[in-house]
Amino acid sequence: MSPVIIAVALIAAAGVAAQWLAWRFRLPAIVLLLAAGALAGPVTGLVQPDEQFAGLVQPLVAVAVAIILFEGGLTLNFHDLRESGTGVRRIVILGAPITFLLAGASAYYVAGLSLWPALVFAGILVVTGPTVIIPLLRQSALSRRPAALLRWEAILADPLGALMAVFVYEIFLVTSGHHDADTLILRIVVALVLGLAGGWYAGKALVQAFVRGHVPEYLKIPVIVTTVLGTYAISNAVLEESGLLTVTMLGLALGNSRIASLGEVKRFKEIMTILLVSGVFIILTASLEPRELAAAVDMRTLAFVLVVLFVVRPVSIWVATIGAGLTWQERALVGWIAPRGVVAVAVSGLFAGLLVARGVEDGERLVPLAFAVVVATVLAHGFTIGPLARALGLASGGRAGLLIVGANRFTVALAAKLKERDIPVLMTDRNWGRLRHARQAGIETHYGEILSEVAEHTISLAPYSHLLAATDNDDYNALVCTNFGPEIGRSEVLQIGRDKEPTPEHRQLSVTLGGRPFLANAGGLHSLIARVSEGWRVSTTVLSEEYDAAAYAADRSDEAIPLFALTAGGRLKPEPASDASGLKPGDMIVTLLPPAPKSAPKSAKSETRDAR
Repeated sequence: MSPVIIAVALIAAAGVAAQWLAWRFRLPAIVLLLAAGALAGPVTGLVQPDEQFAGLVQPLVAVAVAIILFEGGLTLNFHDLRESGTGVRRIVILGAPITFLLAGASAYYVAGLSLWPALVFAGILVVTGPTVIIPLLRQSALSRRPAALLRWEAILADPLGALMAVFVYEIFLVTSGHHDADTLILRIVVALVLGLAGGWYAGKALVQAFVRGHVPEYLKIPVIVTTVLGTYAISNAVLEESGLLTVTMLGLALGNSRIASLGEVKRFKEIMTILLVSGVFIILTASLEPRELAAAVDMRTLAFVLVVLFVVRPVSIWVATIGAGLTWQERALVGWIAPRGVVAVAVSGLFAGLLVARGVEDGERLVPLAFAVVVATVLAHGFTIGPLARALGLASGGRAGLLIVGANRFTVALAAKLKERDIPVLMTDRNWGRLRHARQAGIETHYGEILSEVAEHTISLAPYSHLLAATDNDDYNALVCTNFGPEIGRSEVLQIGRDKEPTPEHRQLSVTLGGRPFLANAGGLHSLIARVSEGWRVSTTVLSEEYDAAAYAADRSDEAIPLFALTAGGRLKPEPASDASGLKPGDMIVTLLPPAPKSAPKSAKSETRDAR
């Protein structure tokens, strides 16, 4: 078998395995990807990109970065700027130049680079990057405003930092006599026009073509990918790396349009991005030579990394956000979190070769320096973003939470009991009157259409690990679950059906629609509502060493209906087994219990257990 095919298979397997392990054990995915790349390349030698891909590493990485930045632009919505617009503008317009100046001085005086490599590297350090920020945001569940600040900065700073590095390099060429100044100014102007206006209007042209039916559904994604690659190549032909700005603007234009198929496009691009980020990180890490790794661990490099972490980033953010309306907690978090990723490494590799070819010998230090910064920032920020957000009160929720669509007696009773146990709950309904009992119980509510664009921009899904669709319209429940499945997880969207006769096969919904059946054997939603009306109650029981799963099973009424289990680790499990098998001391069971017989009042001991 071809060694190239083996290398591709190894890279894909290692990337997906690292992503899965990160999800399973709640670890920063980028850290595991770096470890996987180091094992596949410098440690074992199984993957050697420079040999196996024969000079294709740089263009492959460049194309991957272009698609990643385009996908990042798709995720940016101008509605987010209502709360964080001033902060975003300050961080990008003021923070980037401050970072450039401080990083350049640090690279020159601390890292010991000569002037031009130091300034080129300063531009590269402006980049934070969606390849690392977005996985961290997914992991840490930040509240809306700091998450929006970090996401916007990461996506806008990527092309901005790359262009700064390009401008510095072009100025170096002019001062060294390789370029004419007039030609440089003309190229910069044309590149900016192509990047800003060209990318934006290319996106608008795609939207018009889709809306007017000029492109069939099955060709939309291929057309988008082709447009991304084409606009990127055209811009880069004018000025190196200006294509990053073009594809970002293209993504912004598409992401803020109102086309029906945008959801499918975003999901496909997100899948592509996960694969590309995984592959690129492993390829770039595997490309490192052991001597380059050794060169990245001297004392000057260590001192430079510490200055970047504890001086450059905090100072630039604190100065840039003066008067921006942010709290000190938000400024502290954003001032710490700035991991560098794929773009920093890729652009460093590009300019290292160009500078060395022009006779600047210490240009070759850019790659090991970039990797040192990437590894240090990914480790430092990846492992601290969650604890720091919680310490500053900027985490939007814990591990378990329930978003309930449909207000009725059963769901209000369930939500009230979960709220009593400090589990995040939000109840939403299109009928104001139905939410009355929920409001009276102190439950957080949202009045309106959960599928609307307004809800998309006002409801943060971060605090909720599960969704329960419990309206009296089974088809609407299925639509809600289908819509939120990709966001929350197919196995975490739950659907209660109506109590009626089994639906004939020719009238059943497709298995690809709807959510995971919930309480399928309880007789349907109306039966559950009727039970609560008759005096059934939602109860919680915490297992302990003295009162374990066996004792719970022995005490449990045959009519009782287990609803959820909350593990001591903070995971919500729908419909635990009736005998509580698999649960441990510290886990909590939420149960729907029948009313106690009037002739046999319960003992104080059982009342205490039910009230837990």
